[in-house]
Amino acid sequence: MKELLETIAKSLVDHPSDVFVNEVEGEQSIILELRVAQEDMGKVIGKQGRIAKAIRTVVKAAATRENKRVIVEILQ
Repeated sequence: MKELLETIAKSLVDHPSDVFVNEVEGEQSIILELRVAQEDMGKVIGKQGRIAKAIRTVVKAAATRENKRVIVEILQ
């Protein structure tokens, strides 16, 4: 899941070297924390959060195939 999120984020931003994904394993779910350069935040979130929602949907769908629960957080 981490690699998938990283690949998606890097393809959206202007500074792919600044993309960082941290994986935090909880008891029932995995939290993926996404960090990008400040000037790329708008590209990852999108208008009214549409791109962020689409990213979460894709990652959750991939996680469902592996019977895992994933939460994507976009950090500043």
